[in-house]
Amino acid sequence: MSALAAGVRKVGAYAWFTVDCVRATVTHGVPWDRVMSESYKVGIRSFPVLFTMALFVGSNLAIQGHAAFSTLGGGNLVGMFVALAGVREVCPLLAATMVAAKAGTEMAAQLAVMRTKEQIDAIEVMAIDPRSELVAPSIIAVMLTLPALTVLTIAVSLISSMLVAVYQLGVDRGEYLSFLVGYLTAYDLFAATAKSVVFGLIIATVSGYFGFFSERGARGVGQATNRAVVTMCIVIITLNFALTSILYG
Repeated sequence: MSALAAGVRKVGAYAWFTVDCVRATVTHGVPWDRVMSESYKVGIRSFPVLFTMALFVGSNLAIQGHAAFSTLGGGNLVGMFVALAGVREVCPLLAATMVAAKAGTEMAAQLAVMRTKEQIDAIEVMAIDPRSELVAPSIIAVMLTLPALTVLTIAVSLISSMLVAVYQLGVDRGEYLSFLVGYLTAYDLFAATAKSVVFGLIIATVSGYFGFFSERGARGVGQATNRAVVTMCIVIITLNFALTSILYG
């Protein structure tokens, strides 16, 4: 019961931290210069790695889809497989976990270092809410940037899967595009971006929470970063199941 109670307390503390961040943003306004700076870190710096991952994930989807459907005599259905599996599930998760692993851990580490150096305490002494100055810009930046990264991930994975399907696996280009367009709808793109907005909120608030309340010292920085990335990935995977059930149930 003690472990369960501690877990419930941590969830409650995280929830209040998120509410405090929203309240601080509403009260003090949005520092758009910080938001743009954080958006650059999340978007521009993360995209090269995400592009590479999306390139090979799309290629693997084509190979696996073709191998699975070929046993049933339907190797030309690979476009449908990529549309359903890639756009609905794989690409939103890929973008979110990549941002969590790169930008999320950077946010947690930065806040933990500021806690160690007592910079957060100094901001509070100056009667400035550190949540509005340090955490809120990251929340807005990730929630704005992650949907764009998700759409770019979808585009790259679809192009790479088509190239592999057509030029490596011998699938007719017209059939590939026919099944892809036939099963890919505007609602799928809406669902993918809706997921990414929720994932962005989780990434920014979880990394902010663990960094903001980290222990002082090098060990505290390492623990905050590790706990943040593990928690983000677990929560994102769990929420993906819930969101898929709601959007497609």
